[in-house]
Amino acid sequence: MTTEQPQTTPNQPQEREPFHLSVFAKIRGYFLAGILVTAPISITLYLTWVFLKFIDSQVSAIIPAHYYPQTAVPGLGLIIAVAFFITIGWFARNFMGRVVINISEYIVDRMPVIRTLYGATKQVFETVMGAQSQAFREAVMFQYPRPGIWAMGFVTGSTKGEVQRLTDDEVVNVFLPTTPNPTSGFLLFIPRKDLIFLEMNVEDAIKMIVSGGIITPPDPTSNPPQPKNGNGKKK
Repeated sequence: MTTEQPQTTPNQPQEREPFHLSVFAKIRGYFLAGILVTAPISITLYLTWVFLKFIDSQVSAIIPAHYYPQTAVPGLGLIIAVAFFITIGWFARNFMGRVVINISEYIVDRMPVIRTLYGATKQVFETVMGAQSQAFREAVMFQYPRPGIWAMGFVTGSTKGEVQRLTDDEVVNVFLPTTPNPTSGFLLFIPRKDLIFLEMNVEDAIKMIVSGGIITPPDPTSNPPQPKNGNGKKK
């Protein structure tokens, strides 16, 4: 006596996921997609709003109350600040403006402590904002803090003066930023031959540093990247 086994046909429907679970999975997917779409723009708008409000509060504290409207549109302070700097820049390029600046610098140069602070601050701004400045225009890789471990930094200029004189190789000033705050870091004097100049721009390099490596910029070249030597030429 044989027992017949139930035969399955190719068209026999398979066991499906319960209806309520599939609906929940779709709702969860829609919810995550909504966050992914709205979170970046919402955070950007919020930070922009905070920045504009901060500028407005600083400008309104300087301008007399009867000249600054209390119901001003956010961003008015930024517009006033930009107009102020443009006016100062126009005045500084005129003859009278240069005379006033020269007299002011002559007075400041006679103050023991203030002249040092003013001179250092002026030199930093002239170096960073100069039209021919190479500061923070190149991202580099180098081995730090020991051979075999790589770090990313930015070239701030060629080393000059006593530091270069006391070294045998051509040395480059490199700023090593910290994560996630790139405004703090270390100044390193590294031989040019030990640097690998990257193809990625400074903006992409900063994104990678701030995100702790979560954001990886795409390779700017279609072929695998070839490291460069200190002279900027591919090996």
